[in-house]
Amino acid sequence: MKIGTKITLKFNFIVSVILISFAASVYFSFSNYREEEFYTRLKEEAENTAKLYSDVEEVTYDVLKKIDKISENILTDEKVLIYDLNNKLLYSNQEIDVDEIDHAKLTELKIEKEIRYKIGEVEYFGTFFIGKFDNFLVVSSALDEFGLSKLKFLKYTLIIGVLIALTISSFLSFFFSKQSLNPISDVIKQVDGITISNLNHRVNEGNGTDEIAQLAIKFNKMLERLEAAFEMQRSFVSNASHELRTPLTAITGQIEVAIMGGNVNNEAQQLLNSILDDIKELNKLSNGLLDLAHANLDISEVTLSLIRIDEIIGAIQAELVKRNKDYKIEINFLDYPDDENWITVHASDQLIKAAISNVIENACKYSKDHIASISLEFGKKNIFITIQDSGIGIPADNLVHIFEPFYRADNARGIKGHGIGLTLTQRIIQLHNGKIHIESIVGKGTTVQLQLPHL
Repeated sequence: MKIGTKITLKFNFIVSVILISFAASVYFSFSNYREEEFYTRLKEEAENTAKLYSDVEEVTYDVLKKIDKISENILTDEKVLIYDLNNKLLYSNQEIDVDEIDHAKLTELKIEKEIRYKIGEVEYFGTFFIGKFDNFLVVSSALDEFGLSKLKFLKYTLIIGVLIALTISSFLSFFFSKQSLNPISDVIKQVDGITISNLNHRVNEGNGTDEIAQLAIKFNKMLERLEAAFEMQRSFVSNASHELRTPLTAITGQIEVAIMGGNVNNEAQQLLNSILDDIKELNKLSNGLLDLAHANLDISEVTLSLIRIDEIIGAIQAELVKRNKDYKIEINFLDYPDDENWITVHASDQLIKAAISNVIENACKYSKDHIASISLEFGKKNIFITIQDSGIGIPADNLVHIFEPFYRADNARGIKGHGIGLTLTQRIIQLHNGKIHIESIVGKGTTVQLQLPHL
């Protein structure tokens, strides 16, 4: 998940909690206030009715009912009931059934002296009234239609308000997070444009004071160290390979002349042949290191041309068989295309040749019969070069390390090699936007597939 998305979600979560908490506190505060106010009215109504019934002699039963009728216009479905201490109904402003008397509540009222309860939306208030001449149990009830209506309106208003506020908050948080992270996006774009061929480029350091500017400054310092390290590595490998190549070539020539001269005995000739083999291995290692240095370059620094893969493989076949009489290379075209572009790649002739040659030579070298089978398949976008052998294979736990420089599989230590061939091949193939895939079974052989985009 991107940082901008995380910031937006976290900000919206915090705002949501605040808004919902605020709305809930407003709603419940108003609800409690309405309830307290309504119970106060019920209490006043109960006490007033009880006083008129008990203490004012001039107010008769009928007059009291008329007075209660007037108050019914204020409170919806209002009832006022007066009981004696034996739970006998003495007065009711409305006709009720005796079965409606809740004796449990009246008993509770005698103990608590004042009770509140609800049945549905109807609210009840009971009080123990002490009059001049007698004591009574008074219960008043009503439906707070007006108050509940206001509470309902407040609830929907708060819900709509919170939803609108959250919607606005989401848009604003997304906008401000994007604005805040724009400098980081700019740094990412600049970093993405820096490759091994332009390590001298630097990231814009902005105002030089905020955190993003500090990050850019640190990154630029790291680039300086990387540039120096890459340049030193490139210079060392290239110069060392060039410097080694000249004396090695001279030594090789001199040893070959000495052998061809026939002026040495058999023992000396065997020694010279052994030295010559070692010199050739050193020469091959030197050339491999030079090719590896070239493969580490950016593709923009490599000279590219249009080359036919079938011609490259044919040339590799001829060279390897000429150098090693025991090698046998079989080439099979699975479906030769009519369009020449399908067998043509835009690549470095020297590097592609080195990459494919390494794999084919390994196949021949590690097979007991020294046979490498090559099949070419041409797709709409890619050329697939599959090299198979029936050699010693590569252990499964070694396969993950096979592309590391100078790494050799455990079962290949007794065979001549330097462990840079597959490293070189992988880097060259990747440099040309291709892929390499290896499958191997110990004792049965190895299959290497190279994939290169064609024109």
